[in-house]
Amino acid sequence: MDTQLPIVIVGGGPAGALAGERLARGKRDVLLFDEKLAWEKPCGGGITHKALIQYPFLGEAESRHNRVGHCELISPSGRRVRFRMQYPVAIFSRFALNELLLERARAAGVELRQERVTRISGSNGDWRLTTPKGEYRAAYLILAAGARNPFRAQFLPPISAHDLLATAGYFIPGRSSLLQIQFLKGITGYIWVFPRPDHVSAGIAGKMGETSTAELRRTLERWLEANGFSLEGARFFSHILPALRPRTLATLEVYGEGWAMIGDSAGLVDPITGEGLYYALRSAELCAEAVLAERPAEYKLRLEEEILPELRLAARVAQRFYSGQVFGESVLERMVSLTSQSESFRNLMSDLFAGIQGYRDLRSRLYRSLPSLMAEGLAGTLRLPWSGSGLATDPFAESASRKQQPLKGTAAG
Repeated sequence: MDTQLPIVIVGGGPAGALAGERLARGKRDVLLFDEKLAWEKPCGGGITHKALIQYPFLGEAESRHNRVGHCELISPSGRRVRFRMQYPVAIFSRFALNELLLERARAAGVELRQERVTRISGSNGDWRLTTPKGEYRAAYLILAAGARNPFRAQFLPPISAHDLLATAGYFIPGRSSLLQIQFLKGITGYIWVFPRPDHVSAGIAGKMGETSTAELRRTLERWLEANGFSLEGARFFSHILPALRPRTLATLEVYGEGWAMIGDSAGLVDPITGEGLYYALRSAELCAEAVLAERPAEYKLRLEEEILPELRLAARVAQRFYSGQVFGESVLERMVSLTSQSESFRNLMSDLFAGIQGYRDLRSRLYRSLPSLMAEGLAGTLRLPWSGSGLATDPFAESASRKQQPLKGTAAG
């Protein structure tokens, strides 16, 4: 690699900014192009405990995020359960998160250019990038410009519509301390309500082609109205996310001669949850390490060891998660029911939200938990609804009854 020329990163989101910072700290010249730089993005903005441990500076930026420790799950039939997450989620606005990461990149020595790249030509070792302000040369190219990266087709096939999630939502004025997830009938996706520091991000995601964006928006608006959320002063958004199918992930390519893709550009998003921030940051880190070591092929090897097995397993079970049956009931209904009845299952759900429970060992943990799950479920079934009987009272019984009622406003949790 010609170290006389800079490394160029196209895209200034979390993946691009962190890759730039790590490369600059490794004494490489880095140019980062983004036509907006720090900007708001339509997503929840949740940073899991796993990500906070890996990147502690995110947790230290307390003024920029809302630490949320309570979650409400709502089944397609309307069954509700709230539980405390052992490890709270740090929820950023994407503007604040991008701004923080870009500040760190600039401090490390990255040259940030607020310019739109309109053309990429050249080849390994001598790339040429054109913007409205001029032409730039690069020794290595990192693409971090999202799922609809306009340059992806120069290097790889474009991401198919069958491998995408459509999202629609609103940024709603107000404050809350409750994270909410509503699963839906007939939609491979869900409604989310993520309380950010000074507003609420409420959105809906569904497989592209399964339901139109207009219908997703109508479904969300009906739900928000029914749950007491006012859209006065709210801002609408829509976006797409990768949700790659098993066949796509099986042959996924993320790098070639003189170039690499990271984050959403590479399709590194959980196909079940749509969570991509941890994968964006970790792929950026792995890519930067490989480039600094002058062994860029190791980037794909590290993904194969650490990230891709999880995403491939998630892709294989995604359809069963959203539309499958277990013990005569839908997986989603059973999951919410078990969360309500079982402390063991609540702990498992808490670990899933924290990112510390992976898919690969989830089945074995469920098998290990079966005796306690069955005992707790049986105890809940046999427990009498009146007090003063001499039996131990169920601390979740009263709240479970309340949770069947629609929420009014952005509940404090």
